Amino acid sequence: MEIKKTALAGTLESSDIQIMLSQGQGKIEFSLVSDVAKQFGDQIKATIEKVLAAYQIDDALVKVVDQGALDPVIEARAITVCQRALDLVDQPQWEVL
Repeated sequence: MEIKKTALAGTLESSDIQIMLSQGQGKIEFSLVSDVAKQFGDQIKATIEKVLAAYQIDDALVKVVDQGALDPVIEARAITVCQRALDLVDQPQWEVL
């Protein structure tokens, strides 16, 4: 699916994650800022990529600022940012959940 607008989900509070999703340059590009990127960066990206794949997003710029979020929080924020970027807030895709 094509991203209709730049969207943001999450906060910069401890144990949360902020994800910004915008139109890409033909592929998925990640920018990850996290104190635990060496240990968990691949897992954070994999969790977000799983949600992007569920929404059939294959062209996006993903900016992530992690503050120690657990996987369920990362997944929830990724779902929210996808719904907002695709302008599906009023028509959630329940099958993705």
